[in-house]
Amino acid sequence: MSNGRAITSSAESDIGSTSLLKDFLALIKIGIVNSNLITTFTGLFLAFQFTGISFIRNFDLLFLGIFGTALIIAGSAALNNLIDRDIDPVMTRTKSRPTVTGRFKAPAVLSLALTFIALGELLLYMATPAAALWGLAGVFSYVVLYSMWSKRKHVSNTIVGSISGAIPPLIGWSVVEPSLGMGAWALFLIMFAWQPPHFYALAMRRTDEYRAAGIPMLPVVKGFERTKKSILGWVLLLFPLPFLLSELGIGFIILGTALNIGWLYLSIRGFKAKDDLKWATTMFIYSLNYMTILFVAMIIFSIFI
Repeated sequence: MSNGRAITSSAESDIGSTSLLKDFLALIKIGIVNSNLITTFTGLFLAFQFTGISFIRNFDLLFLGIFGTALIIAGSAALNNLIDRDIDPVMTRTKSRPTVTGRFKAPAVLSLALTFIALGELLLYMATPAAALWGLAGVFSYVVLYSMWSKRKHVSNTIVGSISGAIPPLIGWSVVEPSLGMGAWALFLIMFAWQPPHFYALAMRRTDEYRAAGIPMLPVVKGFERTKKSILGWVLLLFPLPFLLSELGIGFIILGTALNIGWLYLSIRGFKAKDDLKWATTMFIYSLNYMTILFVAMIIFSIFI
């Protein structure tokens, strides 16, 4: 019997540890951390390639840039969860967050978030002061401009939130070239224009939840047809942006244009879609593949310039 209790106790401990890790990863929004690190690394790697600075001889900059950025994003995400803990229970997607379930108490979340941001800023400053400044800009735009100000008050909240989502490649680039070249701003513009159609498609799928939570997302306030027009407009804005990275060669420009044509085609089809939610799901999936393919292609093409 004692062996049985020991086994049960061990199993419960393992389950508790697994649950704690899962809750921690949910608290820092590990998916957002990972996706932003892709763009951070791209900015950092392209800066090495465009400036001719040795990637291998400056591996410490990669470490400082990636881990510093990861920490400030994780800390900012935790603050976002803390700020939104009153509305998250309303939404299916967010109701199991540890700030809602009480797994992590508010004082602990605040301490963890501020510690992560402070450590991240220290690492970025050790790389370059410019990287630390862009890191602070990212934290401010996400936590203050988006989470605390625009998210619950303005239908333009998605566009405001796109500022913070476009800053990680600037952080990565400034780790290598603090003055930022044209390539850095090209990455910023691509990420800025990519986010509204990506998040509007997600918002269409979650319209009822956003309405219940009182969040003025575009589909909630203006309806699906207006949202489709906005998506189309933002996709069109993406068309000239690959040309800003002409240093990557004609192959990249062709690939970027092909991806834009595909997204444009799907956007136009939306005006005749019989099932808006099915169409929005297709658009959302395409946007994820678009970002992944485009940024991986940037890295690959930059190796051969």
